[in-house]
Amino acid sequence: MAVDRDQVLRSAAALLTRKSTATMDEVARAAGISRATLHRHFAGRDALVRALESLGIAECEAALDAARLDEGPASDAVRRLVKEIEPAAGLLAFLYSENQLYEGDEQNQGWTGIDDRIAALFRRGQADGEFRLDLAPAWLTEALYGLLASGAWAVSEGRVARRDFSHMIAELLLGGARREVPPGTT
Repeated sequence: MAVDRDQVLRSAAALLTRKSTATMDEVARAAGISRATLHRHFAGRDALVRALESLGIAECEAALDAARLDEGPASDAVRRLVKEIEPAAGLLAFLYSENQLYEGDEQNQGWTGIDDRIAALFRRGQADGEFRLDLAPAWLTEALYGLLASGAWAVSEGRVARRDFSHMIAELLLGGARREVPPGTT
């Protein structure tokens, strides 16, 4: 019986987003395969995490494309992005906590491309007068990541309703990023 690598990755992602300390045995059980079969596809936890990283990058890129970041007001694009990225938020929260992904020369350049696209959205919002100029686009990007991870954890713990995820993330971020125009100015 052939093993569907993508299905194994998605099973691993589903488990690790709920239990980040899961063992390779637990990952194999969640995927419905033996540990030996899992190790034929992923030599160890690091290889599995790296494969999940590639999946996470692909999910982010698809969300960025679907969100149409260049259309309409930047604040609307942020709302669309949060909504599109929501299905991958748990995986991203797990990856966000995996320090080995962000250290040394092996850092995946896919993250840089994602960072650049999101920062460009915040720069556009600043140029259009929507967002505060005193908050760097890189900081707003990191704040978005942090809110996505926190929101995913809160949903997985049952402290926040899944249906409220997108609204709470986008509105909290935009509430802090929105540029207020003083009365009497335009």
